[in-house]
Amino acid sequence: MVHSIVAQNVKKIIKEKCLKQGAIAERAGYNGKTFSNMLNGRKIITDEDVLKIATALGEEPNKLFGLERPEEKGA
Repeated sequence: MVHSIVAQNVKKIIKEKCLKQGAIAERAGYNGKTFSNMLNGRKIITDEDVLKIATALGEEPNKLFGLERPEEKGA
């Protein structure tokens, strides 16, 4: 199984914000199993998925790729 940087970052954001994975899945329009499969490398996360998930998390899509602007990192 391949774990994508996007999946790793989504998991990290969910943990940092003390969110429930199921709630984010629902907000993004996925059932829990599909979302879990995405985060665990059993389903490819597409560009459309990134947009939906970022919106559900209240984050910019670039953050899911680990591409934050310096001012967002506190620099």
